[in-house]
Amino acid sequence: MLSFAILLFFAVTGLTLNHAEWLDTQQRPAVFHGTLNKNWVNTPDLGAIAKDELVNYFRRRYRTRGALSDIHVDGDQCEVLFKGPGYEADAVIDRKTGNYDLTVSPFSLVAILNDLHKGRDTGAKWLAVIDFSAILMSLVSLTGLTLIFFLNKRRLSGLVLFAVGALLAWMIYIFWVF
Repeated sequence: MLSFAILLFFAVTGLTLNHAEWLDTQQRPAVFHGTLNKNWVNTPDLGAIAKDELVNYFRRRYRTRGALSDIHVDGDQCEVLFKGPGYEADAVIDRKTGNYDLTVSPFSLVAILNDLHKGRDTGAKWLAVIDFSAILMSLVSLTGLTLIFFLNKRRLSGLVLFAVGALLAWMIYIFWVF
């Protein structure tokens, strides 16, 4: 039953990934403006900006979620980007004044599930869950294939159907994808 739940999850999200137009997966982004301590970003050494203070500020004030994806310092501005499954927050900061624009883009539940399916912005622990799921589904599939060898009356028809299915998938790839 554990593999059934995982298989169902990946089957449904595979379908929603292929047909994103069926569902509205993006909500309206929220834009916030403010001013933070300009000393955090206005340093002569571009690598010496106060990254921890910036991250903590946005997490406390706006409850940004997801992992810190990037902090980019370029000339007069600094950009702080947070990403997670179905979530993105991007702060653009003026280094001279400390003024910023924060755009928070939450996505729908379907978009979150699709990101989990792909392992996008999920971190190493979720990627391990995906690997475990793939191994588990492979073992279940191989167990089913192995069982056909013990069913004398269905062995030939089962192996023929297996071969036809594999050949059909290969032909679809060759003629419609490749």
